[in-house]
Amino acid sequence: MDSIAVLSALAEPTRLEALRLIWDGREHCVCELMRELGTTQSRMSRHMAALKVAGLVTDRRDAQWVRYRRAPNLPRKVISLVDAALALPVNQERRAA
Repeated sequence: MDSIAVLSALAEPTRLEALRLIWDGREHCVCELMRELGTTQSRMSRHMAALKVAGLVTDRRDAQWVRYRRAPNLPRKVISLVDAALALPVNQERRAA
């Protein structure tokens, strides 16, 4: 797992907020993530691609949508890092993407 990709993924507010939603272990459709985060499909897809490259999420195609969930078997250090990032307060100004 590339630590720079993980840190880069966590540094972007929209990706961090997407992880906040996905970290519950359930699958989430791109349409749900778009609605919750107030972003377009193309932008959300780019963010999710970065999270996938970092190894933090996996995806599954479901008709015209893609569903994402937390990657299984993440190293404990990565889980702790994400948990720490998610514990930080949300900056409302930077949340809109």
